[in-house]
Amino acid sequence: MGKSCVDFLPAKLNRRVELQAVTQTPDGQGGFTEAWVTAATLWAAIDPVKGYERYQAHQVQTPVSHKVTIRYRSGVTTKKRFLFGSRVFEIKEVLNQNEANEFLVIRALEQQ
Repeated sequence: MGKSCVDFLPAKLNRRVELQAVTQTPDGQGGFTEAWVTAATLWAAIDPVKGYERYQAHQVQTPVSHKVTIRYRSGVTTKKRFLFGSRVFEIKEVLNQNEANEFLVIRALEQQ
């Protein structure tokens, strides 16, 4: 029996990214100041999506520019983002690969 692509995936998780969440701090005047803070530092694979995937993504109203793959962890939602160096990736969709709780495939949009 041959190996699946998932068997080779851990070797491709070769980028250190920060998973960030927004926090709100009272500003003393009844409002809040929002700031992004790092919730975890993770190993990830970051792949640009192909042109036709980008086109299809625009058709379903969820533009994506990259696919980010990480080991499974709970709490990764579209309310968080990834920071890779100075690059920011807004999470648009989170998929539990094969529903196996091993890897998350995340469709993201790089902020310009």
